[in-house]
Amino acid sequence: MINKDKIQHLSSDIFEQVVGYRQHIHANPELSFHEYETSAFIKKLLTDWGIPFTEMANTGVVGLIEGGLPSDKIIALRADMDALPILEANEKPYVSKNKGVMHACGHDVHSSSLLGTAFILNSLKAEFGGTVKLIFQPAEELLPGGASIMIKEGVLENPKPQHIVGQHVMPLIDAGKVGFRSGIYMASTDELYVTVHGKGGHGAQPHQNIDPVLIASHIIIALQQIVSRNADPRLPSVLSFGKVIANGATNIIPNEVKLEGTFRTLNEEWRKEAKRLMKKMAEGIAESMGGSCEFRIMDGYPYLVNEEKLTASARAFAEDYLGKENVIDLDIWMAAEDFAYYSQVTDACFYRLGTGNKEKDTCYSVHTPRFDIDEDALKVSTGLMSYIALKQLGN
Repeated sequence: MINKDKIQHLSSDIFEQVVGYRQHIHANPELSFHEYETSAFIKKLLTDWGIPFTEMANTGVVGLIEGGLPSDKIIALRADMDALPILEANEKPYVSKNKGVMHACGHDVHSSSLLGTAFILNSLKAEFGGTVKLIFQPAEELLPGGASIMIKEGVLENPKPQHIVGQHVMPLIDAGKVGFRSGIYMASTDELYVTVHGKGGHGAQPHQNIDPVLIASHIIIALQQIVSRNADPRLPSVLSFGKVIANGATNIIPNEVKLEGTFRTLNEEWRKEAKRLMKKMAEGIAESMGGSCEFRIMDGYPYLVNEEKLTASARAFAEDYLGKENVIDLDIWMAAEDFAYYSQVTDACFYRLGTGNKEKDTCYSVHTPRFDIDEDALKVSTGLMSYIALKQLGN
């Protein structure tokens, strides 16, 4: 039986090198589906450690660590690798070298942490039973999501894990702490692309035009009643439009207006019905005002559900490893994650790694130019995932 003290000791021993992995990946961010150098970096380390791997989804890497003791249990551990199209505003030695590309969502933390976990588990493989599948996944940030592609290519087969576990940074939680939630945790997400067609002309002669700006305004306001008057008030739903392009002028009514937005919820039946209602309402409003409307929906990720038994046991292992005072309850989170695809096909647990520290100024939100972490979180991330994996395998 491998005890937590041994894992904590190994985690402490490799802390500095894991920090180095994180800073290297952070300084060399790559966008979704283009994680070539990140993938090469990961494959080199796995090769150095003698961990066999296969390539998947172009830049994805799937390693395999087989314990030396007899067991047919298999667990998968997942980290994502891609960065975001954001210009970094931090002033650190490891600031992004790729202008306009930044690890603003912590995927550098996830990948470096899983590398550290791989090192620990590989060091202990003669002492445990079971198999650990290491999933380094591309393109979490861009539809259709790397998870969906890896699943189609068989990442959850040969061998087939009974469980999958992932962790994600959260600057709202102090470094040294983690958070768990059983059941439905994160929202589905769909992208909305709307083009409102009218008839442009001089702003001083609106009676001769069909104003798509006015039509679009009515559509934006009216669609909110899909959430406020059609959704079950006990069911969280979010509809937001973040982009409106008219390209007219103070005295020019344009021919068309483009809208882009997102719809998120936590129920697949309502998700399908809401999208039908939105399309019908938008097209009806445009027609009633003399224009027309193209309403295109790009289906995104499903909702993410943490299997209750797996999550309860993972939380208990975290309390044992970190102390109960360092494990907190999470609320529903209306952001989306393509880890949800794994949760739809196998037992999954997705928990939060605290990375915030007010004194170190690391409490900025993810997806912002100032996002950074308290690297002390890496003392937790590698050891805890190793401990959860081994305990889940029955060691």
